[in-house]
Amino acid sequence: MQLDIVVGFFILGAFAQLVRSDLRLPESLYKSCVIFLLLAIGLKGGAALSKSPITTLLPQSMAVVAFGALLPLVAFPILRYIGRWSRIDAAATAAHYGSVSVATYAVAIALLESRGVDYEAYFPLFVALLEVPAIIIGILLAGTAATSTGGASRGADWGKIIREIFLNQGVLLLLGGIAIGAWAGDRTVSVMPFFGDLFHGVLALFLLEMGRVAAERLPTIRRQGAFLLSFGVLMPLLGAAGGAALASLLGLSPGGIVLLAVLGSSASYIAVPAAMAVALPQANASLSITLSLAITFPFNVLVAIPAYLALVQHWS
Repeated sequence: MQLDIVVGFFILGAFAQLVRSDLRLPESLYKSCVIFLLLAIGLKGGAALSKSPITTLLPQSMAVVAFGALLPLVAFPILRYIGRWSRIDAAATAAHYGSVSVATYAVAIALLESRGVDYEAYFPLFVALLEVPAIIIGILLAGTAATSTGGASRGADWGKIIREIFLNQGVLLLLGGIAIGAWAGDRTVSVMPFFGDLFHGVLALFLLEMGRVAAERLPTIRRQGAFLLSFGVLMPLLGAAGGAALASLLGLSPGGIVLLAVLGSSASYIAVPAAMAVALPQANASLSITLSLAITFPFNVLVAIPAYLALVQHWS
């Protein structure tokens, strides 16, 4: 099981934090990397989308949205009744695991492309679609607890929540990139020397900072106990199994099976935290961020993604 070269930068960032080096990506550079990656993924997916028949995309998209709504329904009872978390914390964290990590997806894309594995190029559409249902389900799962504390169930708050879901930086850039790519079609070739050729290099810089941030949260894991570590590894495996099964039912390519498994395995640490801060401000955000960023993200990048690819290649 061979890791992609970009993962080495994640390990370097984690090592730098553990030895207390002053290595840190400037905030402006980190934000630029995020913008670049989202637009690059969106543009490539949009260009492929312009050539894909709606009769194929529509049923697949509906199935993916249903999958995204199901994942938090699986995560919630585990957090609530096994972890014995409060209803609010369980609902907010479950939403993170129903949504996706664009960075995890980018690492999977880098690995597939480096190995020459084909996949459905319109997959960024699924990435965008999976951002929304989990947030809505998470808010609904919070239920009466949110209402009693003046949270998300009040009608006046839904406008802010919907705005945060659809107009936060991550979703807006990804959807914008998809829209531009779909409109431009083959004309995207004029910007691909920038967004295509530099993709792996920018991803490497991004992962350097992600490694540092993930290692920074290790003390929180030690304080919270074994349940965090267990959930942060087992829930991604459940999501990956569901994603791979759905991809097989949809007749996706081996690369597509890997990618949908990765999307099911990942957890959001950008879009969902922003939405939950508006919808469920009383939730303990450190729990969900620690789980998604310090446990699930490293597990996916270092172990799960190459393992999914190896398994799919073995069985296909």
